Amino acid sequence: MAETSVSPKAEKACCLPTRVGGDGAVAIRVTQREEARPETVNVPGGTGFIGTNTPHLPVDGEGPLKSKKVKPFRMDTTAVTNARFAAFVAATDYVTEAERLGDSFVFMHFLPDDAPPTQAVAGTQWWRVVPGAHWRCIHGPGSEDAWLPDHPVVHVTWNDARAFAAWAGGRLPTEAEWEHAARGGLGDVPFPWGDEAPNDRDHFPCNIWQGQFPNADLGLDGYRGTAPARSFQPNGYGLFNMVGNVWEWTSEPFKVRSLKASAKRAHAGKAGYRLNKGGSYLCHISYCFRYRIAARSGSSPDSSTGHQGFRLVYDV
Repeated sequence: MAETSVSPKAEKACCLPTRVGGDGAVAIRVTQREEARPETVNVPGGTGFIGTNTPHLPVDGEGPLKSKKVKPFRMDTTAVTNARFAAFVAATDYVTEAERLGDSFVFMHFLPDDAPPTQAVAGTQWWRVVPGAHWRCIHGPGSEDAWLPDHPVVHVTWNDARAFAAWAGGRLPTEAEWEHAARGGLGDVPFPWGDEAPNDRDHFPCNIWQGQFPNADLGLDGYRGTAPARSFQPNGYGLFNMVGNVWEWTSEPFKVRSLKASAKRAHAGKAGYRLNKGGSYLCHISYCFRYRIAARSGSSPDSSTGHQGFRLVYDV
């Protein structure tokens, strides 16, 4: 698997490589909405928590812990699946941004040994810009067999997610709604199941990396790459995989309200970025400890990767 020079379309990012340039926004033509019939749960309103008083990555704006009133809403029990996204495309003839732009970001270990040379992201060489990678060909051309209907759709941009939401009659959650839902009624906890962190030995409550990143994922949780959207134990509200598996877009811009020079340096040039929550199957405590409820990251709204998905909420 050869590697060529660094892609001019990407910039270094910890977990979420992002396109450089405009926001990629396009005019979206959505045909008559059809009922997507997702499985949803009611998330009660009330006083929700956002953030934490024990931030692990304070440069990302994880703290402090705050309370915020949240109205009740419904939420998809899982991230939007390939099958559900395929129904949207069939109904609307929608073409994703990765398909139109011609490439997307793929993790290096998913490329075959005989893959053509690919461009690597500076500082995170495990991310490769792969021509022809998109939601149907998640590892690039020839990877159609890796597409599984019950797995989360990936390689979807924020703009793609909004187009889907317009068709499905929902919207992307706010950060407060996402965290309130992820906590599952447990209050101030770091994970959807409570306080005990996953490890590489005997506690595998979600789909993340086990082993030395990025050399080899041991797959001790049962998966390398995405897991089915409905897998592992749901949280107290009946929501699956709120952390791990795939990052989830929110409706909000990515902002870090800090005057510290370190925060300004870390997030320089991110005007217009959108907020992601939840982490992914590539997260590990040694590299990207972002499979915590309070963790956050950002990416440009036209960026797509093999670990980026979304789920919707619905007003009640």
